[in-house]
Amino acid sequence: MAKKAGKIHIGIGGWTFAPWRGVFYPEKLTQAKELEYAASHLTSIEINGTYYGSQKPESFRKWAREVPDGFVFSVKGPRFATNRRVLAEAGDSIKRFYDSGLLELGDRLGPVLWQFAPTKKFDEADFGGFLELLPKKLDGRELRHVVEVRHDSFCTPAFPALLRRFGVPVVFAEHSTYPAIADVTGDFVYARLQTGSDEIKTCYPPKALDAWAKRLETWASGGEPTDLPRVDKTLAKKTPRDVFAYVIHEGKVNAPAGAMELIKRVE
Repeated sequence: MAKKAGKIHIGIGGWTFAPWRGVFYPEKLTQAKELEYAASHLTSIEINGTYYGSQKPESFRKWAREVPDGFVFSVKGPRFATNRRVLAEAGDSIKRFYDSGLLELGDRLGPVLWQFAPTKKFDEADFGGFLELLPKKLDGRELRHVVEVRHDSFCTPAFPALLRRFGVPVVFAEHSTYPAIADVTGDFVYARLQTGSDEIKTCYPPKALDAWAKRLETWASGGEPTDLPRVDKTLAKKTPRDVFAYVIHEGKVNAPAGAMELIKRVE
């Protein structure tokens, strides 16, 4: 029987953040237990350390051991691959990243997020050259990729059309300055919710959380939210999709609370 909806994974960016002690983490929790604690309250975490430098295979193995069954990490690809003038020259950086032991995460490995600088403009040939380099499989394992772009020049129908050719989604960024592109271009959806506030205990007000829960469920069931901006009018084929959503904002103290509130709403 065909499934009616994909899985919804909700979390935060990273798990090491001193101001979470006494707010999210219990005061007496040891730092070594933080990931285990966070993973017991969330369903996903975006690993950011991989963006800045290489990790060791034993680190990936350790992280996989510390989270429960069904928990999934997304992993940020290295800046050495995305912060360059000619993207088609990123092959060595991409290979080094995958050779660093990423597959040691096993079934805890979710999408790899490739994040581009706000100064990077859309050039179809250049960006297509980068997408060509992303491996579809490694050691028999299918890989998932998603791109996050931060320049308004990507708000052109040629961009989602290019992504559809490769089956790669674009991050929907809820942000005060980055472009918001809700076009569905792959077999999963990835959202980064970045307008929360530490003035609000739940990061987002209840009505906003209700609205986001509804959008996540719409994506998971194969639909597309009608209240988010798309670049072109092409609707994706209606089919269940896994959804990854991360509550991330500048102060980020109440991001875990926002993520937990969202998880309650979609359970």
